[in-house]
Amino acid sequence: MQKGRVPGFKRERIELEPCSICAGKAVVKGLFYELVCTGCNGSGWVVWGSKLVLSSDELVTQLSFKLQHAQRQIAALKGLPLMSEPQSQYERSNRLGAGGTNYTGD
Repeated sequence: MQKGRVPGFKRERIELEPCSICAGKAVVKGLFYELVCTGCNGSGWVVWGSKLVLSSDELVTQLSFKLQHAQRQIAALKGLPLMSEPQSQYERSNRLGAGGTNYTGD
């Protein structure tokens, strides 16, 4: 038996794109009121390229992966450390002191 990756241990990341019918809004405009989009089953997301609709449990998992990735990107762009160190409050200005100066609470 050959060693290698065993399928099923990690969830596959599926690339998603906004639905082309509702433009990612999950609803379409009816004559008098908004209707649930039938192209994406009211989620606003479809599989990239194939336009397939995911089941609700798979969609929740994939959207969670997408959210976690976006949160990591935001943290990287802000330049904030993931773990706050005690000296970090001395190095950055928090503008809480008199005249907008740094206040450390000492």
